[in-house]
Amino acid sequence: MKRLLFIALSILSWSFASAQATHSVMSCNIRITGLPADEVDGRRWDDRKDICLKVIKSRKPDIICMQEVIYESYAYMKKKLSGYMAFGFEGPEMDPWTEGYHLIGKNVIFFKKSRYELISEGCYWLSETPTIGGSSSWETSRARHCNWVRLRDRKTGKVFRVLDTHLDHINAQAKTRQTEVIVAESAQYAADFPQLLFGDFNSGIKDEPYALLTAAGWQDVYEAVHGHEETGFTAHGWKFDRKKGRRIDFIYTRGGVQALESEIVKDAPSGIYPSDHYFLWAKVQF
Repeated sequence: MKRLLFIALSILSWSFASAQATHSVMSCNIRITGLPADEVDGRRWDDRKDICLKVIKSRKPDIICMQEVIYESYAYMKKKLSGYMAFGFEGPEMDPWTEGYHLIGKNVIFFKKSRYELISEGCYWLSETPTIGGSSSWETSRARHCNWVRLRDRKTGKVFRVLDTHLDHINAQAKTRQTEVIVAESAQYAADFPQLLFGDFNSGIKDEPYALLTAAGWQDVYEAVHGHEETGFTAHGWKFDRKKGRRIDFIYTRGGVQALESEIVKDAPSGIYPSDHYFLWAKVQF
């Protein structure tokens, strides 16, 4: 009887821990470094990098999905985020441009090594040939991709998936077709399997990518917490006097993930913004 009681209490304790475990997550477009337009005070990477790190660390994230990461910023973040494992930077450089704005900015996923066990990882390209590195279709301005990791929470044993992407910034058809690739790839997992999708979608809640994702069962975390209203821009482009804008950066969830909190992070320590995008932070629970 004592043994049975111990087993029952252990199961209840594990179930309670699983139910209560939360995950602090961020999506951060950190802006490609070295752009001529940024050669002004407050925009250079050397001006922003410590601010960028400070804003990220202030939210104590378990998982960070970054976009527009290139060599200089990757080396800095990997060194400073020493308690995290990084995936998604290394790989073939198949874009015909190797510097400036045309360089493929990688979508890098950072996650706490103490909290999560890496089960598997991968990358596919948002094109008609997703297994071919650097491939592009639909007149996209440059090759785009999606990185993903499958993790096990060491606290609860729960397995889930994290995806990080960045859609085309010009061509509407390309954005739609790229979203269709993500929707189709993620649909191979059971409807109740937890997945988190982060990224810069270069489109808003009234555009086709949003409609495609929500129709496929993805939930906008910010909307789940704050309601379905346009709240203003997430990509400020260093222009803060604009009266209107739209969210183009999103965190989506699928598969029984509950959104507990969500914030557009507008911190500017010492008057310096970490990027031309506001970062996103959320707390979720499976």
